[in-house]
Formats: sequence, C-alpha cells, structure tokens
Amino acid sequence: MEFEALPERRKEQLMAFNRLLTIMDELREQCPWDKKQTIDSLRHLTIEETYELSDAIIEGDLVEIKKEIGDIMLHMVFYSKIASETNTFDIADVLNGLCEKLIFRHPHIYGDVKAETEEQVKQNWEALKMKEGNKSVLAGVPKSLPALVKAMRIQEKARGAGFDWEEKEQVWEKVEEEMQEFKAEFNVVEKSAIDTEKAEAEFGDLLFSLVNYARFVNINVESALERTNKKFIKRFQHIESRAKEQGKTLQDMTLAEMDVYWEEAKRL
Repeated sequence: MEFEALPERRKEQLMAFNRLLTIMDELREQCPWDKKQTIDSLRHLTIEETYELSDAIIEGDLVEIKKEIGDIMLHMVFYSKIASETNTFDIADVLNGLCEKLIFRHPHIYGDVKAETEEQVKQNWEALKMKEGNKSVLAGVPKSLPALVKAMRIQEKARGAGFDWEEKEQVWEKVEEEMQEFKAEFNVVEKSAIDTEKAEAEFGDLLFSLVNYARFVNINVESALERTNKKFIKRFQHIESRAKEQGKTLQDMTLAEMDVYWEEAKRL
C-alpha cells in the first residue's frame, strides 16, 4: 500500500519510527557515548531496561510502561544500527525477518491450518519451531533465564508438545508428594545430620511442582512472587517508619513490638 493511502494514524506511526531511526543515526555519528557502544556493552543495559518494564507492568503504571517500551525500542534500534555498520543486518532485515516468522508460525491465519483454541495454536507453534531446525522443544528456553521463569517456560513448552497432566488435581497430588519428600529430609535428631544437598534437590522438586500447579490455574509465578516481594517491602518499611517515630531502631525493638506494626501495615 502506498504511503499516501495509509490511515493517518499509521502515517504518524511510520513517521515516528523514521524519526527514531534518524536520531539514532545522528547519535551514533555525533555523541561520544553512543559512538563508543557495542552490542556487548549494551547487553546489561537492555536487561536492566527489561526489568524496569516488568516493574512498571506489575505496578500497573501505564505512563511508565510507555516510557520503558520506548527505552527498549531504542535498544533494538541501537543493536540494528551497530550491525548495519558491518553490513551484517539492519532494522529492515530484523523487521522483515520477524514478519516472515510470524506468518510462517500462524498458518491458521495465513494458511489453511485449523486452530480454534489457544492450546492448538501453541502446539502448532512448537511443531513449526521443530521444522525450523530446533533439536528439542526445550531448546528455545534461554539458559540465562532466572530459574523461576525458566521453570514456567519449560513446563509451557512441554505442554505445547502434549506432555502434561490432564487435571489440576493430579498436579496438586504431586505438590503434596514433593512436600512430604522435602519434609522427610529434616526428620533427623541432629541438625548436623541433615543432607543439605539432598534437601536442596527436594526443595527444587517442590518449587517446580508448585510452579506447575500455578500454571495449571493460570497464575504467573514470577508476577505472584514479585507482588509478594513488594508487599513485604512496604510492610517492613512501615515498621521502620513507626520505629523511627518512637525514636528507636529495629535492633531496639522486640519481635512482638515489630509484629504490632506489621499487623498495622496489613490493615493499612
């Protein structure tokens, strides 16, 4: 479709993206910091920006979400600009490659394959990825993912290949089984007799089974735990604030005193 025939908002979107590409060119040519960056040097900054977007999503802060999406967009353009300088690829190659992949992996939209449920779409997706050359369904799970997120992604991909429990009750039975095995590691008289390595392995099994159950009941474990982290931080900081009002430090207070303020924070 010709540019002039596009809806006005699409024109604005394309012009905004073109503006970003132009600014990126200028920064790369003129800014000492931007000129110095490499794909490797940007990596840890991209990870940081991704977590900042995650924080904004958990907080439900749409203004901040928009800002963080912009920061990540800048990084994607930056990587592409750096690669274009060695004629490896540019942003057009990135976007066209993405479009081709999306079309290939959605044959129920762009082909004659039938997929009427989310589950069928996921199964088709994993089957197509295997055709692309993946040796394992689990090969697409990044090795450097945090363990909790990785557990969730491993289970999702296994489900996409048809390897999963049928009912959530079966999954909960597994949770209870793993809990008993974990507890059994501490049924010793002497604390020094605890096999720490085995206890850790059993705890890992218990966590994995809990992640599995959470997935079955549509709970995002990463978001759930992070919300609890934030809740704990707010309540603990309330205790610190109330202690300061009393002219005390936490070290000066008894656990019972702190618990009064903890309960107060819960009510607030």
